[in-house]
Amino acid sequence: MFNSKTLIIVGAGASEEAKLPTGKELKERIAGTLNIELDEWGRLSGPDNTICKALEKVIIRKNDVDANYSPPQLRYVYAAQKIRGAMPLAISIDNFIDTHQGDKAIELCGKLAIVCNILDAERQSLLFVNRTSSRSQIDYSALEDTWFNSFMKLLTENCTVDHLEERLSSIKVVIFNYDRCIEHFLFNALQTYYGMNSARAAALVDGIKIYHPYGTVGGLSWSKNKPTIDFGATPNVDQLIDLAAQIKTFTEGTEPHSSHLKEIRTGMTEARIVLFLGFAFHRLNLDLIQSSQGQHLMPQKVQYLGTAKGISESDCKIISSDLTRLGGASLDNITLRNDLTCSKFFSEYWRNLALS
Repeated sequence: MFNSKTLIIVGAGASEEAKLPTGKELKERIAGTLNIELDEWGRLSGPDNTICKALEKVIIRKNDVDANYSPPQLRYVYAAQKIRGAMPLAISIDNFIDTHQGDKAIELCGKLAIVCNILDAERQSLLFVNRTSSRSQIDYSALEDTWFNSFMKLLTENCTVDHLEERLSSIKVVIFNYDRCIEHFLFNALQTYYGMNSARAAALVDGIKIYHPYGTVGGLSWSKNKPTIDFGATPNVDQLIDLAAQIKTFTEGTEPHSSHLKEIRTGMTEARIVLFLGFAFHRLNLDLIQSSQGQHLMPQKVQYLGTAKGISESDCKIISSDLTRLGGASLDNITLRNDLTCSKFFSEYWRNLALS
């Protein structure tokens, strides 16, 4: 697989195997988090006190005074209520925020809630490492039925540490999630498997072309990406405000002059294998990865492989047709399996994906 240029497109279904929320579950958590109201002293009150304090701090910083809202906190109460009420109707939280682009209160409430819920989900996931406990590394046996372990096996098959950097250079990863599961997993797994130190592992993972079109909840503490926060950590008020600024709406993620967007689309045209994992194939996201420069360099040879768990057969046919328009790939070279999880997909297509 990785002898050729490979582009891996990752959606929420991939992280679900490590017990992170799907898009639907994230919407439900966000709705609960944004149950915000004013207390008897006119202060914001809700189930997540850090979000309320962050909003209060932003009001003070920006001297946020609007004649339509008295006190100014009401603006954020109403914004939170709008998000809560609309979540059952929204495709995703980012889609809802983008629909209301220009409404800074909805944008801020949504982004703060995204950060808090994703960090909490990381903390509850199978990938979390509690440094204060006796276990100082990921429990890889708990990940045996996930694609993470399978991915690591493919990366390391017949590969010495001296050749690892070259192998990693042949892949690009586009992650439509806000979490840092892949980076966190690889940073830890490389140390465990090869016995390398953390600085070497950090350099290797930082060197992989990994893109988050919609941003993340921050860089990991060892990463070159700033601001940083540990995997699954609880942010303070100032951290939360800074981290929320890293979350992007669809419009922000598709800013035409973005160097990352250009690299993603170039990666799409250069790829010999495009692997979709836990991806929902929303049209906005397909539009994001579609190059305006034309077809794949070898459209008749590129392979699209991927999971489509929970998607009907009729919709899979439509999606396959949509995928042919991404870069001219042949319909015969597109394989979508709606009966397989990401983990089972690796097992089923191991020889298609393996190096030898």
